[in-house]
Amino acid sequence: MTTPRSPAWQDTLRQAWTRRGALAWGLCLISLLYGLLVRIRLALYRWGWFKTEGVVVPLVVVGNVVVGGVGKTPVVIALVAHWQAQGLAVGVISRGYGRHTKGCLEVTARTSARDVGDEPALIQRRTQAPVFVAERRIDAARALLAAYPQTQLIVSDDGLQHLALKRDLEIGVFDDRGVGNGWLLPAGPLREPWPRPLDLVIHTGKHPAFEGFQAKRELDAFAYRADGSAVSLADLSHPTGQLSAQPLLALAAIAQPEAFFAMLRGHGVNPSSALALPDHFDLDSFSRNEYKGYTLICTEKDAVKLWPLRPDALAVPLKCMLPDAFLIALDQRTGALLTHAKPAD
Repeated sequence: MTTPRSPAWQDTLRQAWTRRGALAWGLCLISLLYGLLVRIRLALYRWGWFKTEGVVVPLVVVGNVVVGGVGKTPVVIALVAHWQAQGLAVGVISRGYGRHTKGCLEVTARTSARDVGDEPALIQRRTQAPVFVAERRIDAARALLAAYPQTQLIVSDDGLQHLALKRDLEIGVFDDRGVGNGWLLPAGPLREPWPRPLDLVIHTGKHPAFEGFQAKRELDAFAYRADGSAVSLADLSHPTGQLSAQPLLALAAIAQPEAFFAMLRGHGVNPSSALALPDHFDLDSFSRNEYKGYTLICTEKDAVKLWPLRPDALAVPLKCMLPDAFLIALDQRTGALLTHAKPAD
């Protein structure tokens, strides 16, 4: 079977961003120009030449300062679940990266992930919270409040650099890469100059690169089909367990697919094949006959795109547990915001 892969130059850049080697130094002049443009843009917002717009409820941005996935969406899901457990009405907004549509759309259980993006579709499925996508996040926030006026808090999935959106709290998410070599694009992985102020920092990796709270991530003990039926990972790990007649193909179209494969192996699940796909990869190709002889096991993010084609595919939820100290600090900040919430300027 053909395995789509990220372009070789992307792999080369990612490797270069881990240190200040020859390639990184060679790209420094472009990074200096990029940094100048970033600083000019920041100044224009600071001086009021570019407009920042807000909404009448507190808005929390959860994002990253480096390019590539850092495990941000599971953090968003965990945050929404935490606030819902407190009885708060929470909504989520997103740009809907990778979607095939334009304009402002509500994400529902009937919405195709192709139309709204895989991450917003996953967030809605896991939390049942109102979720809206739009090119301008302020449009999504306003549409959400118009449709669900009881909403008390809005979370923006990504958007630290989207300065047109007024925010009340910023949460930065980092993985084990930290800020890489500490340089701006393209000499390094930084989207904006670092260090920069953040209200809270959460690390999703096992070896945080600097101070902050550390989340714990692990796979669920069960994998689920589109109809909700479940298979335990313990059964999949046993050679005489369920589905043993078919070879198991693990696939992941996420930023770090090997992390998912390693988690499966940690549960004793050793697929016959593992297919690492580019992040947000369009899985329409999985309707082809070449995959019909396999039992597919994937991430939930992939499943929202794969299930319309292969409802028998098994999706393993990723559980993200936020530390108590982080939640205490979070509640102190959001509690103050909710108490003093007032109309936006």
